[in-house]
Amino acid sequence: METHDTVIIGAGQAGLALSHRLSAEGLEHVLLERGRLAERWRTERWDSLRMLTPNWMTRLPGRMEPVVDPDGFMSKDQLVEMLETYASSFGAPVREQTEVTNVRRTIPGFDVTTSRGRLQARNVVLATGQCGRPTVPPFATQLDPGLRQLHAARYRNPETVPDGGVLVVGSGASGLQIAAELRVAGRDVVLATGRHARAVRSYRSRDLWWWLEQIGSLDQTVDEVSDIEAARTTPSLGLTGSAGGRDIDLASLERMGVRVAGRVLGAHGRVFDFGDNLAADVVSADERLWRLLDRFDGWAGAQGLDDELGPPTRPDPVRIARPLIGSVDLGESGIGTVIWATGYRQSYPYLDIPVLDERGEILHRRGVTNVPGMYVLGLRFLWRRGSHFVDGVGRDAEYLADLIKERAASPAVA
Repeated sequence: METHDTVIIGAGQAGLALSHRLSAEGLEHVLLERGRLAERWRTERWDSLRMLTPNWMTRLPGRMEPVVDPDGFMSKDQLVEMLETYASSFGAPVREQTEVTNVRRTIPGFDVTTSRGRLQARNVVLATGQCGRPTVPPFATQLDPGLRQLHAARYRNPETVPDGGVLVVGSGASGLQIAAELRVAGRDVVLATGRHARAVRSYRSRDLWWWLEQIGSLDQTVDEVSDIEAARTTPSLGLTGSAGGRDIDLASLERMGVRVAGRVLGAHGRVFDFGDNLAADVVSADERLWRLLDRFDGWAGAQGLDDELGPPTRPDPVRIARPLIGSVDLGESGIGTVIWATGYRQSYPYLDIPVLDERGEILHRRGVTNVPGMYVLGLRFLWRRGSHFVDGVGRDAEYLADLIKERAASPAVA
């Protein structure tokens, strides 16, 4: 049986960032990837996807090559190419096409069973990220079998969606972008919304992420928020990096011809029940955006940057002229496909170690579980608000690498 000091499960940005830090410290390790390097970016993102963060913000530990088009937005294929180049730059020991099927605790450390054999390791790092298992509501099983259903993770482009209208469920960044793309392709689209986070692509001549970085929002830690569970489940910002980056919200989609509905309360057959939450959710999203812009303005004033950045402005409040509420028969409306842009849950089906809570999420403190030698990396708000971004995973990786180095210096510690 092979023996390694550290096994990293997952060779996306999180696993590679940690690999870079371990390599810099001369610490032996191996990365196991179920498919190809950055497999999730390759196979679980739609074709036209572009990063929500600008290129200048796509930073990883030790990545030295110059940023091309810093204010642009990488496509998913460009990101994959960047990660491949990054891995090659320091010889990351990635084993592709190696699926982990079981991890259990042993006296020396951990026994890791894979599709290509067994390994023994002193440390195991779960670096598979936040998007483990696509989620859909329980009532999805009650829908008419003739109604095509797919999760956003399986959506590729309008041409791969059967003819007819489409119901997109979910008003986060993915739902907004998929609904817009389908509508541009000439499809009749209904977008079912819930609590959402309205955003602006740029404000006072600077990208939204520049502002968030300047005010320290992305560096806010777990200990600095009053409700960490709420912070970890906050809706994703309504942004897009397509067309060079532009605003996208419910009002702009309605102007495109998308029918905007309230939250899906339930469904059976082809009948969906939409709630009356839309007006209240729109007002709440607008108010949260105004408060955020107020923070930006306060910071700019305190820094003496008002003249450089220009005067404060506010986008118009969102108004939905024709909200769709109540029961709707999708068949009568010509809708034959439902796309669930309803998020993900963590998924560790291979773990034979009691480190999960009742929801199947891993228990940890700053990426450190209660099992010595087992760590997790790349989760949303793992330690900082930006922990799950490509840009934010590096400092968490550095922290875990330091802990692994300490363990290596104490060989008597199990």
